[in-house]
Amino acid sequence: MGSLIRNITQGAALSRSQLGTLQAPTFPDFLSGPLQNGFPWGSRTAARTNPYEQSPTTGVIRPYDFTISRGYIAPDGVNRSVMLINGQFPGPTIEANWGDTFSITVRNELEGPEEGTGLHWHGILQRATPWYDGVPGVQQCPIAPGKSLTYTFKADIFGSSWYHSHYSAQYAAGLFGAMIIHGPHENFFYDVDMGPVMLSDWYHSEYFELVKQTMTPGARPVLSDNNLINGKMNFDCSKIPAGGPSCTPNAGIAKFNFQSGKTHRLRLINAGAEALQRFSIDGHTMTVVANDYVPVVPYQTNVVTLGIGQRTDVIVKANMAPTASVFMRANMSLACALTNQPNAVAAIYYEKADKTKTPKSTAQVFEDKSCGNDPLTKTRPLFPYPALANAATTVNIDITAGPNKTGHFLWYMNAQSFRANYDYPVYLLAAAGNTSYPYDPQWNVINTKGNNSVRVILNNKFPAAHPMHLHGHNFFVLAEGLGTWDGKITGYPFTQRRDVQQVQGNGYLVIQYDTDNPGVWPFHCHIAWHVSAGLYVNLMEQPDKINNRGAVPQTIVQTCRDWSAYSGSNIVDQIDSGL
Repeated sequence: MGSLIRNITQGAALSRSQLGTLQAPTFPDFLSGPLQNGFPWGSRTAARTNPYEQSPTTGVIRPYDFTISRGYIAPDGVNRSVMLINGQFPGPTIEANWGDTFSITVRNELEGPEEGTGLHWHGILQRATPWYDGVPGVQQCPIAPGKSLTYTFKADIFGSSWYHSHYSAQYAAGLFGAMIIHGPHENFFYDVDMGPVMLSDWYHSEYFELVKQTMTPGARPVLSDNNLINGKMNFDCSKIPAGGPSCTPNAGIAKFNFQSGKTHRLRLINAGAEALQRFSIDGHTMTVVANDYVPVVPYQTNVVTLGIGQRTDVIVKANMAPTASVFMRANMSLACALTNQPNAVAAIYYEKADKTKTPKSTAQVFEDKSCGNDPLTKTRPLFPYPALANAATTVNIDITAGPNKTGHFLWYMNAQSFRANYDYPVYLLAAAGNTSYPYDPQWNVINTKGNNSVRVILNNKFPAAHPMHLHGHNFFVLAEGLGTWDGKITGYPFTQRRDVQQVQGNGYLVIQYDTDNPGVWPFHCHIAWHVSAGLYVNLMEQPDKINNRGAVPQTIVQTCRDWSAYSGSNIVDQIDSGL
């Protein structure tokens, strides 16, 4: 394990982020602002309020200012070039109360080389502001170098999530951070909100080199080099090849404070590029209280499975002596990940523990075979919101993969691989009345027309699993498994809801959603290298109502003008799908 005494200073290793340090802040039950019945969200509850139809509006603005730039850090001791937000890795944690409005100005100061960028606010429904979803080539043009864009959107749902770049695979270079939206939780109680626990596979090569590798005919698959918890972990420097990057041993692992006898809320987030993670805490049982942005009937477990983009909130009772110390662990599943080093640990110290010593705890025992999430029968949403028994329309999608005519290995959804056009965002075209693109099949647009609900039957014809994410919705998970769907729905009428769900290799996933959010919503695998190679479709929803959503903000229009001016005089090296 190495020493817990860091050989790298906080500034040199991790810039200015306090995540994973004993000085990291805890989080309040809610932020300051006007209260109604004692809470910012008034009398709304997690169990009795429909979060999709009865979201509060507080009138409170939560402003943030982000500057994206390049830098060098060594989160595991290996020095490498990264992309940072306000000089931090992970990026700043942003907070709001349910019903507040985020106003986040993003400034692109990427140099050496210059690149476009754009941030996606994962899981936000964007009911009133579909143009601020943050996907270049879909809802916006990229933010050009030297330019900025202010994203203004309502915190229209509550719980734990993250934000990340959606421009190529930039988030694998460090462009991500946690997002906390405080809301009701009368179904569970805790003493201390520990905040985000971000799990991320980590690469010692620059992201663009990994994209090149992904898109090169005959190249070996990309393998991660390490696993981080809140941006920290040690690395065996003897594994660095001659002439490789500089490496300092015992860079230091993440540390957390526990208080004996108290309950702690941990907001688990898989912010990785490729790997499915298994999270556990030695000697402790966790109570799951939310998956993604959906509160659930609490249940206990000793391991939490997280596909990329998924979040799980857990409550942990500190039931050991005040002098105790234990490890928390994140293990990339060897059955479901491509990695050279799968295991990460962080130290949990009780209040009287010796914080200079390495914990001696023993790991939990759990099964690591399936590349799926917990069985659907295990999870029941707290708020009963059943799916329509019969969807108005059904979309069948087959996932396949293979070389194209030039030998490039691509992913396909219904025999089409996706590629974005940064200059022509699909939503902006639809908002202008253009909803058909016969000459651009690579945009992979599936028009679900005016149907009030859509069922998607996803058949994975490849042995690799995929964490499938739908923007703009919490979808119902009707069924998942190996082989072919038998038509039976699991857990109806209390079907699970979330915004990311694993589809197993050679398996199926059946989801459904109500078309109450007119727009163009990405549905894609959240493995960065799979998206780069085209595993993506756009689901167009209620096209006749898109242009009734109000005028697209001039800031979005200006972002496209700025990008057009930049791309007109500079070569944009889009060697992958662009997302």
